[in-house]
Formats: sequence, structure tokens, C-alpha cells
Amino acid sequence: MNKLKIFNDPIYGFITIPNSLIFDLIQHKYFQRLRRITQMGLSYLVYPGAHHTRFHHALGCMHLMQKAVNVLRFKEVEISKEEEEALFVAILLHDIGHGPFSHALENSLVKGVSHEEISLRFMEVLNQEFNSKLTLAIQIFKGEHPRKFLCQLVSGQLDMDRADYLKRDSFYTGVAEGNVNSERLITMLNVVEDELVIEEKGVYSVEKFLIARRFMYWQVYLHKTSLVAEQLLIKVLERAKELYVGGQKITCSKPLEYFIKNEFSLDNFSPEVLHEFSKLDDYDIISALKLWESHDDFILSELSKMIINRDLLKIKIKDAKINVSKLEKQKRQVMKIFSISEDEVNYFVFTGEISNVGYHQKKQIRILFKNGKVSDISRAPDQLNLRALSKPVTKYYICYPKEKH
Repeated sequence: MNKLKIFNDPIYGFITIPNSLIFDLIQHKYFQRLRRITQMGLSYLVYPGAHHTRFHHALGCMHLMQKAVNVLRFKEVEISKEEEEALFVAILLHDIGHGPFSHALENSLVKGVSHEEISLRFMEVLNQEFNSKLTLAIQIFKGEHPRKFLCQLVSGQLDMDRADYLKRDSFYTGVAEGNVNSERLITMLNVVEDELVIEEKGVYSVEKFLIARRFMYWQVYLHKTSLVAEQLLIKVLERAKELYVGGQKITCSKPLEYFIKNEFSLDNFSPEVLHEFSKLDDYDIISALKLWESHDDFILSELSKMIINRDLLKIKIKDAKINVSKLEKQKRQVMKIFSISEDEVNYFVFTGEISNVGYHQKKQIRILFKNGKVSDISRAPDQLNLRALSKPVTKYYICYPKEKH
């Protein structure tokens, strides 16, 4: 079979497949499943164009990794053929463990298990299938490779994951402020003592990158409408599980039924559970919501309708913690309107918090100056004050039903 395929990407143009191992991994059913996982969860309820998938993103990351390897080799950084292939595999598969709607249902279907941990499980299973060809990639993915820059290219402040998702999400949402010049950033990369650095002339590109990322988090990823929609999705599954435990019939696809009927954590996340997880995607959730719209249970039915019809709860975001008396007042009103109990009202009235850090000082971005010295970007002259970006910002929200007139 001809494995020299190309993908036509709306952002980078043609993306080439570097070798037959990458081709075979892309062809694998575990990877093809990413075509059915939305990159930005329910953000399309706010930004209608945000229907791109994890499949798009993974290919974009691999394309940027190819560019990064070429740039570093041009600058006489030694990267062996084995290391190159391992970088391509690690970045291609870094998000393979995402569940339906990406981050929306993380820790919901499988309690306390991150998508990174599930990605690692997938990679270990694929490693057995592909005769241990993924061993080095797994080492890099886990951050255990002695050459630190290899791990930083996959997971760091300026990794290929961020370089792609900011540019891609900005493109598909139409939010121009998030657009970063990924290719210029990659051109400025270098390696000093096996650590990734940015050459001094790339300082302003990094500044733009950090500000764009902060903007995208507050205006797009943590947008109040997609936030409330994702919370409703979590509540729907909670209710479905509660009803099942109470002996009620829950109709949905077999893979989703498996996760509603059973409780899983990292301790019992067996190969069998992984196999069932590999069958789950956005379509299982959407088809379940459409079925549950007509369920006898008022709560399950109402929550499902809210998401399907985009008739969501009202949400208010504040800088201070939500007043307890205000919360209780909302609960009493809703209990009266819907004729529901004190426990049940928590499905319709609830609070939470969101936070974001623009720049993690523990994972420094290091600048290589013309005189050969290397230091953290915050010490670069004529640099924006990174203290503001390094400070975690936390906001608080309250959700409750809209008044029906």
C-alpha cells in the first residue's frame, strides 16, 4: 500500500506523513476515533465554527514537530533517527486518551484519571502491537528521557501541542487575538545543555504567545456559555448514574452504558476498560441526550433538553466567592418552581470556580542571549512584567435556571 499520503490542512497546507510507522498509527482504530472527539468540547455553542477535532490537532502537532526537528538539526543539534521518530510518535499520540468532548467529561466517566494517564495506557497497548517500536516515545511522553529538550518539545511552556492548539483554535473560532506565529517561534528554538531555549530575537514572539494564550483561556476556553454547557453535561451523566443505581432503566449505546453501570478509577482501569473506552466518542453522548430528552425522569429530561436546544442555565461569573445566602435563595425558588427535593435542586443551582495561570515559573521559558548567556524570560531587558502573568487568577461562578415568562 502507498503510505506516502498527504493531508490538506486549512492552516499549514500540506502535511506529510514522515514514515510507515506513523502511517500505521494514524490508520489504527484508536487514532481514527479522534475524528469523533471535538477539540474544544461544547465551545461550538458559542463559536459555531469550533467543530474541529482532536484528529486535526494531532496531525498539526506532528507537522510542527517535523519543522522543529529540521530547525534544530540545521543549528547542529544532534537528533538521531530513532529520537526523531519517537518525537513524532509521542506528539501524535499525546491526546489519544481524551474522552467525549475532550476536557468536558474528563474525570467524569472515569473518576480521578486524566487524559494523559489514559493516553499512556493506549501507548503501552500500541507498543505491544507494534513490537516495542513505541518504547522511546513513551519514555519521552513520560518526561523520563535524559535529553530534556526532547520531553520539552512534547510537554513544556513552548511545546508543539500549545503551538498548534492556539493557532488552530483561533482559526476555527474566528478569534484573531489568539493567533500566534507558531512557525516563527519554532524558527527561534535552540538547545543549550540539552534544554530547550529561545534565541534572544524571539523574545517578542514569546511575549505575543503568552498574551494570546491568556486571552484564549479567559475569552474562549473558559467562556461562560461553554462552561455552563460542560457543567450541564457532567450533571446529565451524574443523574443517569444515579437513576441506574436506583434501579431505573437507562437507554444509551453499549460503550456509554458500560461506564454508567460501573465505577472506574486508576486502580481498576484494566485493558478491558481501556478497550471499552476506545469505543466512546461524542456521538455516544449526543445520541444519549436525544434519547434522554423524553425520559420519564424530569431532571434527566430537562438537563438533556437544555444542552440539545442550547437553552442553558443562567451563569454569573464574579471575582469574589459566591454569597451563601444568595445561593440558598436561588435553591429555594427553584425547588418551589420545579417541585423538586433539596438534593435534586443541586442539578439546577450550583457554584464552582475557574482559574488560569498565564506563565508557570516552575516551567521556565529560557532565553539564549547573543553573548551566550541563558536566563529566564522574566529577566530579559525591555520585557513585559511577567509577574502579572505568573499569578494564578481565580474566578467564581453560580448557575441557576432562567426565569420563564
